[in-house]
Amino acid sequence: MSDMVWKRNEVDSPCIRICVVHPTERICTGCFRTIDEISRWSKMQPEERRAIMEDLPGRAPQLRKRRGGRAARQAQE
Repeated sequence: MSDMVWKRNEVDSPCIRICVVHPTERICTGCFRTIDEISRWSKMQPEERRAIMEDLPGRAPQLRKRRGGRAARQAQE
């Protein structure tokens, strides 16, 4: 029996199983991919996946913007 383990040379999914799409930014709050990227992930070429993986960290700040909360709503009244 061989000690070799078969491995695929693919880019792993960034999914962390927190699948919630931000209502205005339209990206997943867990992995930061768009709905289109999530749905096409298994059909993408490795180069496209790598490009998306490199872009994901830059998307995180989009979800961390404060909207003002209660204090902002009260100031508007």
